[in-house]
Amino acid sequence: MKIALGSDHAGFNYKEKVKNFLKESCLEVIDCGTFAPDPPVDYPDYVRPAALLVAQGQADRAIVFGGSGNGEAMVANKVKGIRCAYCFNEESARLGRLHNDANAISIGQRLIPEEMALKIVKIFLETPFEGGRHIPRIKKMMEYENAP
Repeated sequence: MKIALGSDHAGFNYKEKVKNFLKESCLEVIDCGTFAPDPPVDYPDYVRPAALLVAQGQADRAIVFGGSGNGEAMVANKVKGIRCAYCFNEESARLGRLHNDANAISIGQRLIPEEMALKIVKIFLETPFEGGRHIPRIKKMMEYENAP
């Protein structure tokens, strides 16, 4: 599995921790930056490239980081084909995959402990999409991408 990462300065430390975790798990990582914790940087400059890699089929999933994770999720979700779940605990990560087939997640470094961030990533990578009754909802989400 190939994972794209993106963060601003406020999510940099978690991005680096997750990057090491992914590499230790023998997963391929594409780091879209930022490459230092020095502020200020604009998160769209790093989150959008990570989301685009997934949308274009060059990565399987994306994980994006910021101070809160809110803006990062919003940017990722502007990319056609991306379903980025804002994750703050284990259940939000599990349901993002299980019910929404999330192909990206957003994590806020200022809001959750590092241990929780790593649990979220593990769940995101291991949880399958349930399918079934959720498929029509996913199709509707994809239709809405083209709506005015």
